[in-house]
Formats: sequence, structure tokens, C-alpha cells
Amino acid sequence: MMYNEISEIRDYVKDTMEILLGGKINIVNEYLYRNEKLDRLVRNAVFNEKRDLKDISRWIIRQSGCALGIVPASIQGLYESMGKGEYSGFTVPAINIRGLTYDVARAIIRAAIKNNVGAFIFEIAKSEIGYTEQRPSEYTAVVHAAAIREGFKGPIFIQGDHFQINAKKYTKDPEKEFNTVRDLIKEALEADFYNIDIDTSTLVDLSKQDIVEQQRLNFELAAKLTSFIRENQPEGITVSIGGEIGEVGGKNSTEEELRVYMDNYLKAINDKKGISKISIQTGTTHGGVPLPDGSVAKVKLDFDTLERLSKVARDEYGLSGAVQHGASTLPGDAFDKFPQTGTAEVHLATEFQNMIYENEQFPKDLKDEIYDYLKSNCADERKEGQTEEQFIYKTRKKGFGPFKEKMWNLSSSIKDNINAKLEDKFVFLFKKLNVVNTKDIVDKTIKPLKITQKPPVSVI
Repeated sequence: MMYNEISEIRDYVKDTMEILLGGKINIVNEYLYRNEKLDRLVRNAVFNEKRDLKDISRWIIRQSGCALGIVPASIQGLYESMGKGEYSGFTVPAINIRGLTYDVARAIIRAAIKNNVGAFIFEIAKSEIGYTEQRPSEYTAVVHAAAIREGFKGPIFIQGDHFQINAKKYTKDPEKEFNTVRDLIKEALEADFYNIDIDTSTLVDLSKQDIVEQQRLNFELAAKLTSFIRENQPEGITVSIGGEIGEVGGKNSTEEELRVYMDNYLKAINDKKGISKISIQTGTTHGGVPLPDGSVAKVKLDFDTLERLSKVARDEYGLSGAVQHGASTLPGDAFDKFPQTGTAEVHLATEFQNMIYENEQFPKDLKDEIYDYLKSNCADERKEGQTEEQFIYKTRKKGFGPFKEKMWNLSSSIKDNINAKLEDKFVFLFKKLNVVNTKDIVDKTIKPLKITQKPPVSVI
């Protein structure tokens, strides 16, 4: 299954595409490529041990996707239109995929095609890039491969979620931690991440009496990272940037905090294009709060704050609205409230991870192996008084990286069962968030730019 030489890759795809000088690709047999060649190519893009063969596999997938009309894009145009009040009544889902990425992305794409959905985002957080072992270039290639495999056409939105400054590391060495996030942004831009959420809310200091001083590091560093993005984004593309005023899991955000952040942030960026949305805290936590038996506590989400701050963000600053994090484990009847309250975007992750682990066909021996690994390798994360069920629930996200290949190698019947249930879940969410039939809106507001990337090594 693994390629050994570049010439082998070239020979493998030659019946399906022409690779031209300069890096352009022409597809000559789409059906053969999609249905018979692609699966092996994407496996090599993820697992080939030779760096150059992995890179060229990723490049072919990304460029062939563009050739087939799958164009990585910024959602900026849509969000600007929402900020002007031209479109409303739906909330864009941003979906984090931690494991079985190719299969889960295909399920998302199928659900989108069935329901004519254009407004949806694939994303991965800075922390997830680490523990799921998915660098930006890999994530982009796998998402593109899923879109090719399912026959998707149009702009595709890939987002860096929570590109976050670590408060403890920043206190110890501010420059080093800032540069870590800056370097990740550059890597992500090179991998077609044209939507990036800056999260410097970790530096908000509520011990200070003055709100400006509480938010100072937050808006100052967000402005610096915004400037860096604008200086490094591809010509002709305006990256959609998100800001954040309240760390998820902390106290609920206020209008005053939003205004203080925005007024000072806009001064700091001068005449540069600023953020298109703003994340706030309304009572959720990432992944939910596990109870001693491993079930998840019910969350009382403050929809009044979400509605009020979304309105302020649109009416006073021209943003698309507020963003809700940590929402996937909410009860199903909560999701239609997001479009009703004018929420611009909602981030969803943990429930899909739970559906994978808790699927009745997920092999018990593999699950036991993963959980034993977590007990040995994440023991320092166990909090005093935490039950084993709580510990596993909070740490099992860290099983996706070390066991990525074993999950990838699950039988087709097991994966088909998991993916069918995930697809049903995505259809449910698309309907609840009212993004069904948003394909035409996206086509009107987004004009994706095809960028020809030169191959990392010669394949001609």
C-alpha cells in the first residue's frame, strides 16, 4: 500500500491526471481517480514514512481537488454580508475532526451534499494538532480527499481553531510563546487554512479592576497576530479571522468586555482588515463536564447573552456575530436556538469523538488498549477525587494520535456503521442550525481563488 519511489506515484496516477510544468494538474479520468486510486493516495499522505513521498501525495490531492472544483477558501465574504444584515437566520457549524478523519470528513460531505449545504467549516485546534498527530498539511489533504471521494464541488472552508497563547508559557517566556503561535499560523496558511481563530483570551486578567487592563494583553496580541496574518495571507485572499473575549469555561462575557476589546483592537490594527466574528463565553466548557459515572452534566447555556452580544457585534462593529464554543454535547433541542439568537458560528467536536468510541461495533480490545495507554501515559492529568470514568472521558481524545493507524485499519463494516450514524448526526445538526440550502448563498458571497502550489519535489 505504501509507495517507495516518486516514480511509483507518478505511474500510479498517470491514467487519471496530467501533471504539468508549474504544478498545474488536469484530471483526465475523474471516475477512476476518485473510486480506484484516491484511497491509496490519501493513506500515503498520512502514513508514508518517507517525508518526500508523504508531501507529494498531499500536494497531488490538494492540487487535484482544485482541478475538480474543490477550492480552499475564506468565509470572509459571507461573514461580511452577515455583518451588513444581508443574510441571517442560520448558524455556521465548525466541525473539529479528531480521529477517523477521512471517513468522518466523507460523512460530513455526504450530509452537506444531500442537504445543499454550503456554509460549514472543517477545523482543527492548536491542541488537537498535537494530540491527534495531524499537522495542517495532513488535515487539508485528508479533507480534500474526502471532498474528491464524495464528488463535492465548490469552496471548502478549513479553519485553525483556538490558535491559542498558553498563559503559563507566556508568563515564563512571552516572546517564545508568541512566536510558537505565529509560526503555527504561517504553517496553517501554507496549508490552505484561510480561516483562523486567534485565541489570546487566556491572557485576560480578571484580577485587575479596570476592564481595559483586564483585556489589554488580549487585544494587543490579537492585533499583532492579525497584522501577521494580513502580511502573510496569499495575494487575493482575505483570511477570515476570529477573536475571543472570554476563555471557554470561565465567567460569562459582557457587552462592556466586547466593546473594550473591539474598540482597542481596532485602534491597534489601524486600517487593516480586522476580525469577522467574536467568540464569547456563555456557560459551556470544552467537552462538557463528566459526572462520576462518566455521563455528562447538563449545561445551562446563556442564550440571552449570546443573542445580545451577537447583536452588538453586528450592529456596532459589522461582525457576523458571536461564536459559541463547546456546544456539541448540548441536548438536541438546544441547537435550533443558535440561529434564533443570531449566533454566527458554533464549534462542535466532542460528541463526534464520543460517537466513535461508544459505537457498539468499536472493537473492545482496541478500546481497552487505548484506555490502558491513557492510564499509563496521561496519569499526571488525573485530578484528585476523579473517578476512572471521568478520567477516561477527559483524556480519551488523546488516544486518536497514537492509535490513528489502528483506527484507520478498522474493517469497512465497522467504519460504515460508525459513519452512517455520524452522517445522520450531521444531517440533524445542519437542519437544526438552518444551513440547509445555503449553497447558493455561499456561491453568491464567496469567490474562491485557485492557487497553483508548486510541487515539493519534481514529479514530472
